[in-house]
Amino acid sequence: MSYFLSALGLRHAMISADPGPGGMFRQFPLFQKLNSWSKPYPPVAPTSRHYAWYDWNSLLADDAAQHVLVPEFMDGSTYFPTREQMELGLVTFAERAAIAVRYGCRWESTRRAEGGGLVLGTSDGEYACRVAIFAVGMAEPWKPVVPGIDMVPHYAEAKISRQYAGRTVFILGKRTSAFEMADAILPWARQIVLLSPRPPLLSINTRSTAGVRARYLLPYEDYVLGGGVFAIDAAVSRIERAAAGYRIYASGTTRPGDFIFDVDLVLAATGWTTPLGDLRTLGLATFAQDRIPALTPFWESTTVPGIFFAGATTQGAVGLRKYGIPSNSGGVGGFRHNARVLAAYLGRRHFGLDLPKPRVSPDRVVPYLLSEASTAAELWNQRSYLARVVSFDASDGIRDDGILPLQFFVDSPGADAAAVVLETDQSGDNHPAVYVRRGNQVSEHALDGDPLLNFQSPRHAEQLSALLKGLL
Repeated sequence: MSYFLSALGLRHAMISADPGPGGMFRQFPLFQKLNSWSKPYPPVAPTSRHYAWYDWNSLLADDAAQHVLVPEFMDGSTYFPTREQMELGLVTFAERAAIAVRYGCRWESTRRAEGGGLVLGTSDGEYACRVAIFAVGMAEPWKPVVPGIDMVPHYAEAKISRQYAGRTVFILGKRTSAFEMADAILPWARQIVLLSPRPPLLSINTRSTAGVRARYLLPYEDYVLGGGVFAIDAAVSRIERAAAGYRIYASGTTRPGDFIFDVDLVLAATGWTTPLGDLRTLGLATFAQDRIPALTPFWESTTVPGIFFAGATTQGAVGLRKYGIPSNSGGVGGFRHNARVLAAYLGRRHFGLDLPKPRVSPDRVVPYLLSEASTAAELWNQRSYLARVVSFDASDGIRDDGILPLQFFVDSPGADAAAVVLETDQSGDNHPAVYVRRGNQVSEHALDGDPLLNFQSPRHAEQLSALLKGLL
């Protein structure tokens, strides 16, 4: 976020309670291996527009001298970087891009200024600002309200040791953190039970970062094969201490019935919450059991103007959720693109920047949009969420409006325009989708898919040309 603000010449202060760059990656993931890929030897050059599709962990830079790729620090034996490699990538980016940060400075309070804007109280004094951007992540451990859960250690407190050897381990949760823990203790534990009200979401199938990615599928395979791992759909009603460990009481969800589990150890992989400080006292609306701020398509609080979010918390802007698939804003691969878009939006709206919207000749519109659908990492990393937009004006001509949130395009009136996104439907087919606005009426159209993901064929050009007839 700071990099893109600086690139636009927008002066800002960046503060962090951390002692240095790296944020949560100074500690997590707990078991040292990320589940998002960075291919050391991708099929495209690192300078390619499409490269970021193959590297979900590197930050973006427009200047080649400031470009830092996480694969620089990997040996090629795997395309899942370690926690240490991810941290090193962030540290190196901050150094090469000369990101100015006041470290060891803790945000403590927030209030409205008399003349407008905000005042942030910190451990180093007050900061007055026109807008405030909180890139605080989903970084605090969260547990649901369940009697007895307070005595259960959270994922953040778990450790790999012989304490799991030959024991029955009960894990509350069936999403990424739960399967990460199960994967780590699989060689040790005699039996593992993963329990939550809903079935596990396998993101390889759902195209979502919300589920279990390939890195942690081994426990799920053991569950399917009956190898000592059990994934049960049930809601825990209470947890009690027993003579030999713990007793858990639960009620089945997908299969009705009551359960009682006697186990040696219990771990809570129940998720995370956003550290919102005193923002709720200003009227900040939240959802997901008060864990995530409710945001506009441009990542501003829906109830407190001037408060914006960057990073993982941008998942508070839920988008259209086409085919039920959420954004990728919970991970670096998605929210890094949001940062570029947000910086441009703030520049235009709050700081009077007249950012260029290049002209596009009529004969270039169709090949340009199809090229974006085939190669733009923003569209691939943020499917059905970020769009390339071209506007049509009889007096001003055809303009490239840039990358914008699809929800904003669909919900906002404006000039005749077309937005192209990449979609993955319920059958797993990848294809471009085109949203055409004429007279403030938006229509949606899916183009053909392609097994080699090339959407620049004569067939696609013919389809898109027909959709834009009369606009070109």
